[in-house]
Amino acid sequence: MEYVRSTYIFGWEIGRGQFTVTYLVTHRETKEQFACKLISLRKLINRDDIKDVSREVQIMHHLTGHYNIVELKGAYEDRHSFNLVMELCAGGELFDRIIAKGHYSERAAAGLCLQIVTVVHNCHSMGVMHRDLKQDNFLFLSTAEESPLKAIDFGLSVFFRAGDVFKGLVGSAYYVAPEVLRRSYGPEADIWSDGVILYICSVEFHHSSTEMEQAIFDVVLHGHIDFSSEPWPSISSSGKDLIKKMLRVDPKERLSAAEVLNHPWTREDGDTSYKPLDIAVLSKE
Repeated sequence: MEYVRSTYIFGWEIGRGQFTVTYLVTHRETKEQFACKLISLRKLINRDDIKDVSREVQIMHHLTGHYNIVELKGAYEDRHSFNLVMELCAGGELFDRIIAKGHYSERAAAGLCLQIVTVVHNCHSMGVMHRDLKQDNFLFLSTAEESPLKAIDFGLSVFFRAGDVFKGLVGSAYYVAPEVLRRSYGPEADIWSDGVILYICSVEFHHSSTEMEQAIFDVVLHGHIDFSSEPWPSISSSGKDLIKKMLRVDPKERLSAAEVLNHPWTREDGDTSYKPLDIAVLSKE
Protein backbone atom coordinates (compact mmCIF):
# COMPACT_ATOMS: atom_id res chain seq x y z
CA MET A 1 0.00 0.00 0.00
CA GLU A 2 1.69 3.19 -1.20
CA TYR A 3 1.14 6.27 0.93
CA VAL A 4 0.03 9.25 -1.18
CA ARG A 5 1.83 11.82 0.99
CA SER A 6 5.17 10.16 0.32
CA THR A 7 4.77 11.09 -3.35
CA TYR A 8 2.80 14.36 -3.21
CA ILE A 9 2.90 17.54 -1.15
CA PHE A 10 -0.60 18.66 -0.19
CA GLY A 11 -1.63 22.27 -0.75
CA TRP A 12 -4.94 24.05 -0.27
CA GLU A 13 -8.46 22.71 -0.65
CA ILE A 14 -9.92 23.27 -4.12
CA GLY A 15 -13.22 21.40 -3.88
CA ARG A 16 -15.58 19.63 -1.52
CA GLY A 17 -18.38 17.10 -1.95
CA GLN A 18 -20.68 15.16 0.35
CA PHE A 19 -18.06 12.48 1.03
CA THR A 20 -14.93 13.99 -0.51
CA VAL A 21 -12.42 16.81 -0.25
CA THR A 22 -10.17 17.71 -3.19
CA TYR A 23 -6.74 19.27 -2.70
CA LEU A 24 -4.11 20.82 -4.92
CA VAL A 25 -1.05 18.56 -4.67
CA THR A 26 2.49 18.81 -6.03
CA HIS A 27 4.64 15.85 -7.04
CA ARG A 28 7.70 15.84 -4.79
CA GLU A 29 10.16 15.08 -7.60
CA THR A 30 8.73 16.60 -10.77
CA LYS A 31 6.99 19.56 -9.04
CA GLU A 32 4.04 19.02 -11.37
CA GLN A 33 0.66 19.95 -9.90
CA PHE A 34 -2.39 17.70 -9.74
CA ALA A 35 -5.75 17.43 -7.99
CA CYS A 36 -6.18 14.79 -5.29
CA LYS A 37 -9.66 13.69 -4.21
CA LEU A 38 -9.72 12.23 -0.70
CA ILE A 39 -12.60 9.89 0.10
CA SER A 40 -12.84 9.40 3.85
CA LEU A 41 -13.06 5.77 4.95
CA ARG A 42 -15.15 6.89 7.94
CA LYS A 43 -17.91 7.92 5.56
CA LEU A 44 -17.94 4.59 3.72
CA ILE A 45 -20.59 2.90 5.83
CA ASN A 46 -20.82 -0.53 4.23
CA ARG A 47 -19.32 -2.81 1.59
CA ASP A 48 -21.45 -1.27 -1.15
CA ASP A 49 -19.86 2.13 -0.47
CA ILE A 50 -16.39 0.61 -0.84
CA LYS A 51 -17.49 -1.13 -4.05
CA ASP A 52 -18.68 2.23 -5.39
CA VAL A 53 -15.23 3.76 -4.88
CA SER A 54 -13.54 0.75 -6.46
CA ARG A 55 -15.89 1.02 -9.43
CA GLU A 56 -15.09 4.72 -9.85
CA VAL A 57 -11.36 3.92 -10.02
CA GLN A 58 -12.01 1.07 -12.45
CA ILE A 59 -14.13 3.27 -14.71
CA MET A 60 -11.59 6.09 -14.76
CA HIS A 61 -8.84 3.64 -15.70
CA HIS A 62 -11.18 2.21 -18.36
CA LEU A 63 -11.76 5.67 -19.89
CA THR A 64 -8.20 6.94 -19.62
CA GLY A 65 -6.75 8.65 -22.67
CA HIS A 66 -9.95 10.37 -23.78
CA TYR A 67 -9.27 14.02 -24.63
CA ASN A 68 -12.32 15.35 -22.76
CA ILE A 69 -12.17 13.15 -19.66
CA VAL A 70 -10.00 14.02 -16.67
CA GLU A 71 -7.05 11.62 -16.48
CA LEU A 72 -6.51 9.49 -13.39
CA LYS A 73 -2.81 9.56 -12.51
CA GLY A 74 -2.89 7.17 -9.57
CA ALA A 75 -5.02 5.64 -6.80
CA TYR A 76 -3.77 5.26 -3.24
CA GLU A 77 -5.22 3.90 -0.02
CA ASP A 78 -4.17 4.47 3.58
CA ARG A 79 -5.77 3.96 6.98
CA HIS A 80 -7.93 7.05 6.65
CA SER A 81 -8.91 7.49 3.02
CA PHE A 82 -8.93 6.51 -0.63
CA ASN A 83 -6.93 9.05 -2.62
CA LEU A 84 -7.44 9.64 -6.34
CA VAL A 85 -4.76 11.77 -8.01
CA MET A 86 -5.95 13.35 -11.26
CA GLU A 87 -4.80 15.94 -13.76
CA LEU A 88 -5.47 19.45 -12.51
CA CYS A 89 -8.21 21.35 -14.34
CA ALA A 90 -7.22 24.93 -13.53
CA GLY A 91 -9.39 26.70 -16.10
CA GLY A 92 -12.55 26.92 -14.02
CA GLU A 93 -16.16 26.00 -14.65
CA LEU A 94 -18.11 26.42 -17.88
CA PHE A 95 -20.49 29.08 -16.52
CA ASP A 96 -17.65 31.16 -15.07
CA ARG A 97 -15.81 31.11 -18.41
CA ILE A 98 -18.87 32.36 -20.27
CA ILE A 99 -19.41 35.22 -17.80
CA ALA A 100 -15.73 36.22 -17.89
CA LYS A 101 -15.70 36.16 -21.69
CA GLY A 102 -18.62 38.57 -21.85
CA HIS A 103 -20.22 37.05 -24.96
CA TYR A 104 -20.62 33.69 -26.64
CA SER A 105 -21.81 32.93 -30.15
CA GLU A 106 -23.99 29.98 -31.03
CA ARG A 107 -21.03 28.60 -32.99
CA ALA A 108 -18.87 28.70 -29.84
CA ALA A 109 -21.69 27.17 -27.80
CA ALA A 110 -21.98 24.40 -30.39
CA GLY A 111 -18.27 23.72 -29.99
CA LEU A 112 -18.73 23.27 -26.25
CA CYS A 113 -21.76 21.06 -26.84
CA LEU A 114 -19.66 18.96 -29.21
CA GLN A 115 -17.09 18.33 -26.46
CA ILE A 116 -19.71 17.53 -23.83
CA VAL A 117 -21.61 15.08 -26.01
CA THR A 118 -18.38 13.51 -27.27
CA VAL A 119 -17.75 12.50 -23.65
CA VAL A 120 -21.12 10.75 -23.53
CA HIS A 121 -20.59 9.11 -26.91
CA ASN A 122 -17.23 7.68 -25.85
CA CYS A 123 -18.52 6.61 -22.43
CA HIS A 124 -21.50 4.83 -23.96
CA SER A 125 -19.40 3.17 -26.66
CA MET A 126 -17.20 1.79 -23.86
CA GLY A 127 -20.16 0.61 -21.80
CA VAL A 128 -20.15 3.39 -19.20
CA MET A 129 -23.08 5.55 -18.10
CA HIS A 130 -22.04 8.73 -16.22
CA ARG A 131 -25.35 9.35 -14.37
CA ASP A 132 -24.37 12.75 -12.94
CA LEU A 133 -23.73 15.05 -15.89
CA LYS A 134 -24.12 18.73 -14.99
CA GLN A 135 -22.33 22.03 -15.56
CA ASP A 136 -20.35 21.63 -12.33
CA ASN A 137 -18.82 18.39 -13.60
CA PHE A 138 -17.18 19.98 -16.64
CA LEU A 139 -14.02 22.00 -16.06
CA PHE A 140 -11.60 23.67 -18.45
CA LEU A 141 -8.12 22.17 -18.35
CA SER A 142 -6.47 25.61 -18.41
CA THR A 143 -7.26 29.29 -18.77
CA ALA A 144 -6.20 29.25 -22.43
CA GLU A 145 -8.84 30.33 -24.95
CA GLU A 146 -8.72 26.97 -26.74
CA SER A 147 -8.58 24.86 -23.57
CA PRO A 148 -10.53 21.61 -23.75
CA LEU A 149 -13.42 20.84 -21.42
CA LYS A 150 -12.88 17.88 -19.13
CA ALA A 151 -15.57 15.68 -17.57
CA ILE A 152 -14.90 14.98 -13.91
CA ASP A 153 -16.45 13.02 -11.03
CA PHE A 154 -17.37 9.50 -12.06
CA GLY A 155 -18.52 8.58 -8.55
CA LEU A 156 -22.04 7.67 -9.69
CA SER A 157 -21.00 6.08 -13.00
CA VAL A 158 -21.71 2.44 -13.79
CA PHE A 159 -20.85 -0.12 -16.43
CA PHE A 160 -23.79 -1.23 -18.55
CA ARG A 161 -24.72 -3.59 -21.36
CA ALA A 162 -27.34 -3.11 -24.06
CA GLY A 163 -30.78 -3.65 -22.59
CA ASP A 164 -29.77 -3.11 -18.96
CA VAL A 165 -32.36 -1.28 -16.86
CA PHE A 166 -31.27 0.66 -13.77
CA LYS A 167 -33.44 1.57 -10.80
CA GLY A 168 -31.15 3.61 -8.52
CA LEU A 169 -32.31 7.18 -7.93
CA VAL A 170 -29.10 9.12 -8.60
CA GLY A 171 -28.03 12.40 -10.16
CA SER A 172 -28.52 16.09 -9.39
CA ALA A 173 -31.60 18.30 -9.27
CA TYR A 174 -32.33 20.03 -12.60
CA TYR A 175 -30.43 17.41 -14.59
CA VAL A 176 -32.23 14.15 -13.74
CA ALA A 177 -34.18 12.56 -16.59
CA PRO A 178 -37.88 11.73 -16.07
CA GLU A 179 -37.24 7.99 -16.35
CA VAL A 180 -34.67 8.18 -13.53
CA LEU A 181 -37.43 9.54 -11.29
CA ARG A 182 -39.52 6.55 -12.38
CA ARG A 183 -36.58 4.28 -11.42
CA SER A 184 -36.38 2.57 -14.80
CA TYR A 185 -33.69 3.94 -17.10
CA GLY A 186 -30.70 3.34 -19.33
CA PRO A 187 -27.93 5.40 -20.97
CA GLU A 188 -30.47 7.70 -22.63
CA ALA A 189 -30.63 9.51 -19.27
CA ASP A 190 -27.17 10.96 -19.96
CA ILE A 191 -28.46 12.60 -23.14
CA TRP A 192 -31.25 14.25 -21.18
CA SER A 193 -28.70 15.67 -18.72
CA ASP A 194 -26.62 17.03 -21.61
CA GLY A 195 -29.78 18.56 -23.06
CA VAL A 196 -30.43 20.33 -19.76
CA ILE A 197 -26.86 21.68 -19.77
CA LEU A 198 -27.41 23.08 -23.26
CA TYR A 199 -30.80 24.47 -22.24
CA ILE A 200 -29.36 26.21 -19.17
CA CYS A 201 -26.46 27.65 -21.18
CA SER A 202 -29.04 29.14 -23.54
CA VAL A 203 -31.42 30.68 -21.00
CA GLU A 204 -29.58 31.27 -17.72
CA PHE A 205 -28.66 34.81 -18.77
CA HIS A 206 -32.32 35.69 -19.19
CA HIS A 207 -34.04 34.05 -16.23
CA SER A 208 -33.70 33.88 -12.48
CA SER A 209 -32.91 30.48 -10.98
CA THR A 210 -36.55 30.17 -9.84
CA GLU A 211 -37.88 30.81 -13.35
CA MET A 212 -35.38 28.38 -14.84
CA GLU A 213 -36.26 25.71 -12.28
CA GLN A 214 -39.94 26.02 -13.15
CA ALA A 215 -39.15 25.86 -16.88
CA ILE A 216 -37.13 22.67 -16.43
CA PHE A 217 -39.86 21.11 -14.29
CA ASP A 218 -42.34 21.92 -17.08
CA VAL A 219 -40.16 19.94 -19.47
CA VAL A 220 -39.86 17.01 -17.04
CA LEU A 221 -43.56 16.87 -16.16
CA HIS A 222 -45.19 17.91 -19.42
CA GLY A 223 -42.55 17.70 -22.14
CA HIS A 224 -43.14 21.37 -22.93
CA ILE A 225 -40.54 24.01 -23.83
CA ASP A 226 -41.74 27.59 -24.30
CA PHE A 227 -39.79 28.76 -27.34
CA SER A 228 -41.76 32.03 -27.54
CA SER A 229 -39.99 33.68 -24.58
CA GLU A 230 -36.51 35.17 -24.51
CA PRO A 231 -33.92 34.22 -25.61
CA TRP A 232 -35.41 31.63 -27.95
CA PRO A 233 -36.54 33.97 -30.79
CA SER A 234 -32.88 34.95 -31.33
CA ILE A 235 -31.61 31.36 -31.32
CA SER A 236 -31.47 29.43 -34.58
CA SER A 237 -34.21 26.95 -35.44
CA SER A 238 -31.51 24.29 -35.63
CA GLY A 239 -30.44 24.98 -32.03
CA LYS A 240 -34.02 24.79 -30.80
CA ASP A 241 -34.57 21.58 -32.75
CA LEU A 242 -31.57 19.93 -31.08
CA ILE A 243 -32.62 20.90 -27.55
CA LYS A 244 -36.16 19.68 -28.20
CA LYS A 245 -34.91 16.30 -29.44
CA MET A 246 -32.46 15.88 -26.55
CA LEU A 247 -35.24 16.60 -24.05
CA ARG A 248 -37.83 14.16 -25.33
CA VAL A 249 -39.63 12.78 -22.27
CA ASP A 250 -39.78 9.33 -23.87
CA PRO A 251 -36.18 8.05 -23.86
CA LYS A 252 -36.91 5.92 -26.94
CA GLU A 253 -37.60 9.10 -28.91
CA ARG A 254 -34.53 10.94 -27.60
CA LEU A 255 -31.47 11.40 -29.81
CA SER A 256 -28.48 9.16 -29.21
CA ALA A 257 -25.05 10.71 -28.61
CA ALA A 258 -24.04 9.85 -32.18
CA GLU A 259 -27.17 11.56 -33.53
CA VAL A 260 -26.45 14.68 -31.48
CA LEU A 261 -22.90 14.80 -32.85
CA ASN A 262 -24.26 14.54 -36.39
CA HIS A 263 -27.00 17.13 -35.89
CA PRO A 264 -26.65 20.21 -38.16
CA TRP A 265 -26.30 22.53 -35.13
CA THR A 266 -23.42 20.57 -33.61
CA ARG A 267 -21.36 19.79 -36.71
CA GLU A 268 -18.43 22.13 -37.38
CA ASP A 269 -19.92 22.90 -40.79
CA GLY A 270 -23.37 23.22 -39.26
CA ASP A 271 -25.90 26.02 -39.48
CA THR A 272 -25.14 28.01 -36.33
CA SER A 273 -24.50 31.72 -36.03
CA TYR A 274 -21.38 33.61 -35.01
CA LYS A 275 -23.66 36.34 -33.59
CA PRO A 276 -22.98 36.76 -29.84
CA LEU A 277 -25.62 35.35 -27.52
CA ASP A 278 -27.03 38.11 -25.31
CA ILE A 279 -25.77 37.76 -21.75
CA ALA A 280 -26.27 41.37 -20.71
CA VAL A 281 -29.43 40.63 -18.74
CA LEU A 282 -27.99 37.99 -16.47
CA SER A 283 -30.16 37.44 -13.41
CA LYS A 284 -29.29 34.83 -10.82
CA GLU A 285 -30.80 34.42 -7.37
